[in-house]
Amino acid sequence: MSIAIPTKLRSPIDGYLRDLHERHAESRGGEVATYIPELAKADPEWFGICVATADGQLYEVGDTRRHFTIQSISKPFVYGLALEDRGAEAVAAKVGVEPTGDAFNSISLDPVTGSPLNPMINAGAITVASLVAGETASERFERVRMSHSRYAGRALEVDESVYESELRSGHRNRAIGHMLRNFDVLSEDPDPTLGAYFRQCSLLVDCRDLGVMAATLANAGINPVTGERAVARDFVENMLSVMTTCGMYDAAGQWVDMVGMPAKSGVAGGILAVLPGQLGIAVYSPALDSLGNSVRGIEVCRELSRELQLHFLRVARSSRSAIRAHYDIEAVRSKRRRNPVEAEALSGFGERACVYELQGDLLFPAVEVVIRTVVDNDELEVVLLDLRRVTHIGEPAERMLTRLVDDLDQSGRSVVFAAHDPPAFLRAERKGGAFSGPAPAVFSDVDIALEWCENELIARHSRAPGPRRWSSPS
Repeated sequence: MSIAIPTKLRSPIDGYLRDLHERHAESRGGEVATYIPELAKADPEWFGICVATADGQLYEVGDTRRHFTIQSISKPFVYGLALEDRGAEAVAAKVGVEPTGDAFNSISLDPVTGSPLNPMINAGAITVASLVAGETASERFERVRMSHSRYAGRALEVDESVYESELRSGHRNRAIGHMLRNFDVLSEDPDPTLGAYFRQCSLLVDCRDLGVMAATLANAGINPVTGERAVARDFVENMLSVMTTCGMYDAAGQWVDMVGMPAKSGVAGGILAVLPGQLGIAVYSPALDSLGNSVRGIEVCRELSRELQLHFLRVARSSRSAIRAHYDIEAVRSKRRRNPVEAEALSGFGERACVYELQGDLLFPAVEVVIRTVVDNDELEVVLLDLRRVTHIGEPAERMLTRLVDDLDQSGRSVVFAAHDPPAFLRAERKGGAFSGPAPAVFSDVDIALEWCENELIARHSRAPGPRRWSSPS
């Protein structure tokens, strides 16, 4: 008689993010922004994290569906739109790409060109807003809103109360706008452009939206959830470049050193980070540090980068898919001959034991795909992870695979490994502390590992007493 699977398997990545959220929820540093009065109404306890992969998988924890205004996180996206509308040369004639080391609202222009130094400071962002195509400021803003909606995968709207608050309190930005007009960086009355800029900053998003927007940039401009292109591929590099050098303002150098991902923050408490080709990260927590960046957001991104080894200068030696092949033991059997009762069990339930042949360097983005593929198979009872072609397993990948083994065991499933030289987390001397449950079996011969899987399946589903289960000879 078949043995029922007791619980649905959950991803260990969800568990990791829950633990991360719990640790940082205790942080009490920073203050909610008050210079825009409406932002002062935010609760500093609000806190959400979203990780979105470049192929559309989302992991969320906390207040990921709570709306807040995008603020300066809009800047790289409007920059991309202006590049599409005017071309790189025309935009570069108005706005530079050099970091300033100054605050986001600094009143300064390049002493040689008379232009704003980059699109991430307010002077540059206001200039960029004027470069979006459209006959009127209202038309330009509507194109901005629709562009942001393509990134987020849903129609975004303006928080009118925040917009009115910014309109009433934005005297410094008005000064910047009139300075730009004085130096002919803006060629018309700055007030309509300032109104459009305040509106773009007042677009309502949630943490999930920012995660998808980041993943869209990671996916070369195509929204991985909707499949819609949000920006031409040619301009994604420009956007990510200024996010890397200027996105975190006067903390940009420290950010690249400690986190190592193109990023952008906003004074409503959002932070968005991109690991090109792999994933996007979004964190929302409205308590800010002295530089205007979310305190929890900074801490979470640093920890994610460190624990999952996400720095963009750490690259895998293989760009191929981590999963070389994937099949069940209905398709590929061991060399052991089976009696009719055993053969019947394997024929009837062979698809519930799957083999995953892995290859190359396993860093977090690669092992995430492996874990997702395993977790998404609800019928799975026995798993064989073949590591014989794996060249390196990073510590984050080892931790996630250890979590996966524990979760498989706790949900009533069995796992076995094939490896010529078992990685550290599978070695005998590490088994006592690495796993919360029984250590998994490890075999150097994949045929013996297949036989182990067959025996597990027969023990679960055979009408007669199955073969004795056995474990790793180590």
